Amino acid sequence: MPRPIARRKTKKAVAKRFKVTATGKVITQQAGRRHLAGSKNRKRKRHLAKAKVLDVSDMDRVILNLPFR
Repeated sequence: MPRPIARRKTKKAVAKRFKVTATGKVITQQAGRRHLAGSKNRKRKRHLAKAKVLDVSDMDRVILNLPFR
């Protein structure tokens, strides 16, 4: 019986936190909005609500854990 081909599995923790765009960029939500919101002004909280593009230095690690994107 032939051996099955080894494949990488998708890391579900990474799949829940990151999204790869059609151009290959990685998008994630910004940290700092969950708690202690009373000390942050409205503008700061509003800007934290927007998604951000992940830095290139971190992108390789994320894409490695999302083999099927």
